Amino acid sequence: MSVKKQNNFQSPDLNLLQGVVVDYKTTIYISKGADPVKAKSRYLERINAKYVKS
Repeated sequence: MSVKKQNNFQSPDLNLLQGVVVDYKTTIYISKGADPVKAKSRYLERINAKYVKS
């Protein structure tokens, strides 16, 4: 019988990140010093590309 190993996942340190509120239920975390407006627009472009097929 084989023994199953635990998966060890390292969570990111939120003290090194800043939260960007995209909408009322979505918050993304980016590195401190990064542009929040640019990060929000990149996130929305990626999400909207899933719904808009050309």
